[in-house]
Amino acid sequence: MIYDEETRVAGLLAAQEKAEELFDAMVAHDLIRPGRSEEEVSQDIHALARGIIGKPRYWHARLVRAGINTAAPYDESTPVRVIEEDDIVFCDLGPIFEEWEADFGRTYVLGDDPDKLRLRDSLPQLWESGRRYFEQHPEVTSAELFAFMESQVKARGWELGAGFTGHLVGQFPHDMVPPPDDIHSYIARDSHRPMRRLDDIGRVCHWILEVYVMDRERQFGGFHEQLLDLGHDG
Repeated sequence: MIYDEETRVAGLLAAQEKAEELFDAMVAHDLIRPGRSEEEVSQDIHALARGIIGKPRYWHARLVRAGINTAAPYDESTPVRVIEEDDIVFCDLGPIFEEWEADFGRTYVLGDDPDKLRLRDSLPQLWESGRRYFEQHPEVTSAELFAFMESQVKARGWELGAGFTGHLVGQFPHDMVPPPDDIHSYIARDSHRPMRRLDDIGRVCHWILEVYVMDRERQFGGFHEQLLDLGHDG
């Protein structure tokens, strides 16, 4: 079914609200703590999701990475790691709420390592700088936003952990994860179409902005993502 724009926006925003609820529940249940494996945390997230949304569906695999695994290439399969006392951990979840995709990521730090804390605290600031750039440039292309995000990350002494900083989002199952060869579905260096556009069947394009930042020298990274063009005043 092809929904009208008002229904699409309401569905995407409701999905994100449920994703936020799931992340809040993760914190309340203290799932991320030393001595637990990435897989154990992932399984517990799945169990929590059942209580929030019923039988969950995911349009990409649940992703929990800790320590050195946070610095691995985005699409690399890493050995399961046990969380340590002074680790950095990020979670990148893509649950389906009714028919709508959510894509939501956050980073957590155990301990008081100042570099890890600085990176964690910078992630929402970097994300917000990207949102403001998008808001202030009505004709912005994906390539321009990518270049801006890359410059902001480099100015803080880090590098991007992937070759893109976001992607289209929509209705499941009609709008599956964009295929990697469809560059115009991503916020990427070679994606030169305006972001504010209609898709091939005349629907407004909606975007996820994601910030995957890596400290190459110390081999750790962090992650922050959510809806870019919906749910913000201004």
